Amino acid sequence: MALNNTYDARLVQQETALGAGVQVLLLVLIGTAIGMGPAGWLTGLAFAIATWAVLSRALHRSRLRSFGAANRVTLGRATLVGGVTALVADSFQSSPPVSLFVGLTAVALILDGVDGKVARRTGTSTPLGARFDMEVDAFLILVLSVYVSTQLGPWVLLIGGMRYVFVAAAKVRPWLTAALPPSTARKTVAALQGVLLLLAGADLLPHAANFGVAALALGLLLWSFGRDVLWLYRTSRIQEPVAPRQVRELVAG
Repeated sequence: MALNNTYDARLVQQETALGAGVQVLLLVLIGTAIGMGPAGWLTGLAFAIATWAVLSRALHRSRLRSFGAANRVTLGRATLVGGVTALVADSFQSSPPVSLFVGLTAVALILDGVDGKVARRTGTSTPLGARFDMEVDAFLILVLSVYVSTQLGPWVLLIGGMRYVFVAAAKVRPWLTAALPPSTARKTVAALQGVLLLLAGADLLPHAANFGVAALALGLLLWSFGRDVLWLYRTSRIQEPVAPRQVRELVAG
């Protein structure tokens, strides 16, 4: 089924407003259930507003009629990530129920494998959807790394921050923005980050084991990023254009 590419600003507003409304409703349910403090409320609301603003702008620029079925799944996952974010922010003032934290995070991680399948089956794959999915994944890993860092130390923040460091580095080194070849290893490492951080954050294992799980996540991520950066660097050197002076020398020779 092909996407309907007829742009309708009113429908765009409905898409984003619905997502923001569901996010606020989830915050109300969480806040009522656990007595969430100001930090959790403010962080959760800030996440809802930021998500609404970014999606509104993205839809307007893409001129798509709506997200499509797959991206509605991603939007639902983003809502759960907003709930996890509020719980993590609240954890600095009080200890949220581990079961609620694990439940919301686990469902968000499971849905990560659903939206891609829906996109392929319904023919609703778009660059916007791929970017939306990637940003939700990255932010969830960042939030989980913040939570686990309170138990194991600030070094865990490297896991959540690595992708954003890579994006910042690409502003200075444009060759980092080149397209990477498909990689099952890269996808596997990315998927494992959330699972391993959730396992460490759930505190079901002894402290030493939790440390080892988080260290494994960081090691795998360093390997994956390192391999990709090396490939991009080598590719940029091969494709590097010949400087004008070199061209003159070659012609003269």
